[in-house]
Amino acid sequence: MVSSNNSIGHTMHQWASDLYPICRSITGNGVRQTLDYFKNILPDLKIHEVLSGTRAFDWVVPDEWNITNAYVADEQGNKIIDFQLHNLHIVGYSEPIDKIIPFEELDKHLHSLPDQPDAIPFITSYYKRRWGFCITDRQRQALRQNPEARYHVKIDSTLAPGNLTYGELIIPGKSEKEILLSTYICHPSMANDDLSGPCVTAALAQWIKNELSNRQNTYRILFITETIGSIYYLSKHHQEMKKKYNRGLCANLYGR
Repeated sequence: MVSSNNSIGHTMHQWASDLYPICRSITGNGVRQTLDYFKNILPDLKIHEVLSGTRAFDWVVPDEWNITNAYVADEQGNKIIDFQLHNLHIVGYSEPIDKIIPFEELDKHLHSLPDQPDAIPFITSYYKRRWGFCITDRQRQALRQNPEARYHVKIDSTLAPGNLTYGELIIPGKSEKEILLSTYICHPSMANDDLSGPCVTAALAQWIKNELSNRQNTYRILFITETIGSIYYLSKHHQEMKKKYNRGLCANLYGR
C-alpha cells in the first residue's frame, strides 16, 4: 500500500510539474493545452467549446484571451519585468499595449504586496478592459528610487471573440444518482492554489474508473474555469443535475 501511495504521489507530482508553466485563464489556449493533457490521462474526457457572447443566466461568456509575450524594459533595453520568466507577472486578461511611458504612469499599473515583499501577486481583470503587471514589492520600491525614468511597456495579447473551454467526464454506475466532482483549471503557475485540485481529481477519476468496479452512483467530473465556467455549466445542466444529484465536492485544493 505504501508503494502504491508513493507511486500515485510521484505521478501527480509529474502532472503538476508538466502543467505548472502553462499560462491559464478562464479562456484561451492555455486552458485547451491543459485539457488536452488531462485527456491523455482520461481518454473519455469530453472537451466542450462555448462561443463568446453566449448567455448563462445573467452572465455572458467573455471574449477569449491569449498572450504570447509581455515585458517592461528600461531606457537601456533591459527587461525589468518579464512574462517569460514567470507568467504571474501579467495581470490576467491584460489588453495589448506597446508604448513608452514615464514611471509615474507605469506605477499606476503595477501590483505588489507590501506585507509580502518577495511575493508576486495573482491579479486578474476578466470583465474590465485594462492592463497591468505584478511584481514583488521589493522590486517596486527599487523602481520608485528613480521616478524620472521612462519605460517601454509591451504586451502581446489578444482579446477577441472565441470560446470558453471545459472538460466533462461521466463515469456510469448502477444508479443514475450522481456524485459531482468539480475542479478549476484556470489559474496560472500556482501549484498550491488550483493546480493541486485538477491533479488530485484526475487521479481520483482514474481510480473510480479503473478500480471502483462496483459503483453504485454515477460520477460527473468537471474540469472547468471559475465563475463563468461553472455558471455556464449550471445554466445548461441544473435541471438534470437537480434530479440526479446525490452529493458533490468542489476539488479546488489550496495547500498551506
